[in-house]
Amino acid sequence: MRVAVVAGPDPGHAFPAIALCLRLAAAGDRPILLTGTEWLDTARAAGIEAVELVGLDVTGDDDDTDAGAKIHQRAARMAVLNVPVLHELAPDLIVSDVITVCGGMAAELIGTPWVELNPQPLYRPSRGLPPLGSGLAPGTGVRGRLRDAILRALTARSWKEGERQRSAARVQIGLPARDPGPVRRLIATLPALEVPRPDWPAEAVVVGPLHFEPTDAVLPVPPGDGPVIVVAPSTAAIGAQGVTELVLEHLVPGHTLPAGSRVVISRLGGEELDVPPWATVGLGRQDELLTHADLVICGGGHGMLSKTLLAGVPMVVIPGGGDQWELANRVVRQGSARLIRPLAVEALVAEVGEVLSSPGYREAARRAGESIADVADPVRVCHESVAG
Repeated sequence: MRVAVVAGPDPGHAFPAIALCLRLAAAGDRPILLTGTEWLDTARAAGIEAVELVGLDVTGDDDDTDAGAKIHQRAARMAVLNVPVLHELAPDLIVSDVITVCGGMAAELIGTPWVELNPQPLYRPSRGLPPLGSGLAPGTGVRGRLRDAILRALTARSWKEGERQRSAARVQIGLPARDPGPVRRLIATLPALEVPRPDWPAEAVVVGPLHFEPTDAVLPVPPGDGPVIVVAPSTAAIGAQGVTELVLEHLVPGHTLPAGSRVVISRLGGEELDVPPWATVGLGRQDELLTHADLVICGGGHGMLSKTLLAGVPMVVIPGGGDQWELANRVVRQGSARLIRPLAVEALVAEVGEVLSSPGYREAARRAGESIADVADPVRVCHESVAG
């Protein structure tokens, strides 16, 4: 089966798309990735056919001050631009990242079935949950349910405005105003990170996290006999800033950390840093690094959270904006993490000490990782989407 996988260049979306391509290829399918130029060589080096997703550059007609316009109007323009590419590829199925909306629109334009890839929990509104992004647990009792109902009413206007903008954008490129949606939604998360809802969509299937390591390099762990602390600053533009510098300056073995502690900072890039002998900074395989970790300090991005839980490692989470606040609160409620916001030295030292000294956090992380046993195979779901 020929599958076109469409995703924008943000690592949190491009990497799961590459991971899905690798799963498809291993099953004997013929995937091709459409993404930003910065990841084409990386995908090809992994053995995946990859071409540029046309139209990612901002034009004078794009209004990035309006989130709805940014998503829907640009998606419609990009859908038209990528139709010739997809026609030539002639895929049997198109998989489109949840925020790279153009893939689904282009699939409709060429009459090809499509599946939505959600590289995180399901973020659609629910009549049984508080608004997603609030970080709140579902309310209980009369007051709790009333709170959630009021909050949903306050956010419903924005959701409806987004639907109106999508309908207008669809009509502009010759599609019906009503969006029929995908055949399936691949929810690429751990069941432990989902929140039960009374209105789970029939087309949504939890398939487990899709992780891809962009390098084969292995970061060395500095010598010592104390705990290993892995730091993974957020790759997202909305992530908290200054985490690396704060860690190197204030988390010191024998002072604010147990004697013999080691710190390994895993990052895609950045400025040169003065690195003490008890620390390592660079790009390396995080899956291998996590086998040594006693604690992870990270932003609230889904990729690192789910990867860390699969390794059974507890966390201190420093969330930025977007969905990072929502996810950070979920892992705190699950028991595998502590949360810091805003970032401050005293809080960082205190929470790191709390997690390192309390085995309950590691046990909760292990339980969360074990929930992977209850997911479906994304390749099988893709095949079923075409078979009907």
